Amino acid sequence: MQPQHLVAGGMALLIAVASGIWFGGRPADPVPVMIDRQPAPGTQGSIIVLTVHVSGAVARPGLVELAEGARTAEALNEAGGALPEADLSSMNLAAPVIDGTMIVVPVAGQDPSPVVLAGDGRVRINAASIEDITSLPGIGPVLAERIAVFRDENGPFSAVEDLLDVPGIGESKLAALRDSVIVP
Repeated sequence: MQPQHLVAGGMALLIAVASGIWFGGRPADPVPVMIDRQPAPGTQGSIIVLTVHVSGAVARPGLVELAEGARTAEALNEAGGALPEADLSSMNLAAPVIDGTMIVVPVAGQDPSPVVLAGDGRVRINAASIEDITSLPGIGPVLAERIAVFRDENGPFSAVEDLLDVPGIGESKLAALRDSVIVP
């Protein structure tokens, strides 16, 4: 065999391995999440950039940057798309992206990222449902609803002390909640 044939054969093998093809097989392609995003009417000026950590069953886990108003589906697309084994039915792909948060794409059969942390029982207040918020000490359904509405209207809480801005939460209620919530 001629040396140039060996080099050409070696290059072909290197290209096949680098592209994920190995003896006729290749890994499954990531599945893009389709969304048609139209710019908000009348928006102009500077763009606010959000940074989130996308992990789990995505092609390129890690930090992604998105424009303000982006949805979870866009974060998955920026992370290379969901892998075929991803369980997208357990996620709200239309949920607005919150700066500084983590989006975990679960594998089918795996529990999605919990709002209540295993082991310590604290609640991620910026991702919690009204039911989750109601599980906090001293929080009933009415106050849980106020917290959720305040968060939805004013954006995510940056610090536990931001809960003082919610009508019905004073210093003593905040003291009772301080060790039970995680912000952001």
